[in-house]
Amino acid sequence: MSTGLVRAIGRWSLVALMLNGVIGSSVFGLPSVLWGRLGAASPWAWLIAAGAIGLIVACFAEVASRFEGAGGPYLYARVAFGRLAGIEMGWLAYLVRLTASATNANLFVIYLGQFWPGAAGPVASRVVLALVIIPLALANVQGVRGGARVSTVLLIVKLLPLATFALLGLALAVPHPVAHPAAPVPALRDWLDVILILMFAYGGFESALVPLAEAKAPRRDAPFALGVTLLTCAFLYGSAQLVVNAALPDPAAGDRPLAAAAGAFLGPAGATVLALAALVSVTGYLAGAMVNVPRLTFAMAEQGDLPAAFARLHPVHRTPWLSILLFAALVWCLAASSGFLQNLTLSAVSRLFTYGLVSAALPVLRRRERQDPGLPAATLRLPAGPLLALLGFLTSGLLATRMSGRELVVMSVVLLLGLLHWYLRTRPSGEPHIPRQAE
Repeated sequence: MSTGLVRAIGRWSLVALMLNGVIGSSVFGLPSVLWGRLGAASPWAWLIAAGAIGLIVACFAEVASRFEGAGGPYLYARVAFGRLAGIEMGWLAYLVRLTASATNANLFVIYLGQFWPGAAGPVASRVVLALVIIPLALANVQGVRGGARVSTVLLIVKLLPLATFALLGLALAVPHPVAHPAAPVPALRDWLDVILILMFAYGGFESALVPLAEAKAPRRDAPFALGVTLLTCAFLYGSAQLVVNAALPDPAAGDRPLAAAAGAFLGPAGATVLALAALVSVTGYLAGAMVNVPRLTFAMAEQGDLPAAFARLHPVHRTPWLSILLFAALVWCLAASSGFLQNLTLSAVSRLFTYGLVSAALPVLRRRERQDPGLPAATLRLPAGPLLALLGFLTSGLLATRMSGRELVVMSVVLLLGLLHWYLRTRPSGEPHIPRQAE
């Protein structure tokens, strides 16, 4: 069924959207945080986290290969578990993307401080955030092709210096590491806390599944994009940590570790290039988010789970303009009122619920497939899929035990709001077994 959206996102544009949804602030800001918690063992954390998120990515790949509609995790949960689960997932997914985008906007201001020290001031930072967010929102209102093109260009621009930093650092810095003072052996709780934070670093791939109603071949291209994204990020993240550890005597000392490391083995020009790369990376992340996230509120409105205004398309450009402008305004408000690490941890915790529920959806949809001829078959079927789903669910649950009191309160409020939302939107006549976008 046509939704009025334009299928203009090709395979590599989808890869670009997904990579932009993952590679943002984390690789530029987290190496110093990891060194402070784990010391010389910090590169292993990236590999362990890649294995953990790989279980979840595999589940997403099979589940996504069934669907061609908009909504991503919201759609998957709604089909697998019903309207209540879908609405709760919608609230959680929106919170994840909102806080993640605010985190990246915060880091833009941090890295801009290398060129303009006054950027972090209360008034200046708000003006800077507006000057970044508003043009991206307007570009996406004017069409999904333009939004996807901006995302792709920014991805290429930011990957070149990142890959160069990783390769030159592995060749020049890692063979001749600087000396570090002895550090205590990290405890298990340190590892769990770090892996939780790294769920933010590897997360965000799910946001590129939201606009699949505008992808040319979503059931084929979504699993491909997920695999390319995980492998690319694992290499870049692990390499960046190795280089930072090798190049800096105290990697935890600053909040711009990649720029400092580049300055150590490439000189001031290297530091400048990496700081610029961070600004481009964050802008690319936000460009991808402006394409992806508004399609979530669009999909929920299409299903009747939000007011119809959120599904209203621009009469010329055929984009959900109200959903785009609302998301842009909320990102600005949250970034202007909270800091980098505060937004980061809330985003990491929120997405664990999303990952756990989509992992649990895999065996449910397999079982439903035999009973419901209207449910599309998966184009990708994982070997030992139910076992992978169980491991993905348990991994999400284990990491969720590291929530702070503040995060638990926020999550409880969000889930209660989702329950109230479901109650208010429930129709006595029931609902279709499968949402329109899944057909």
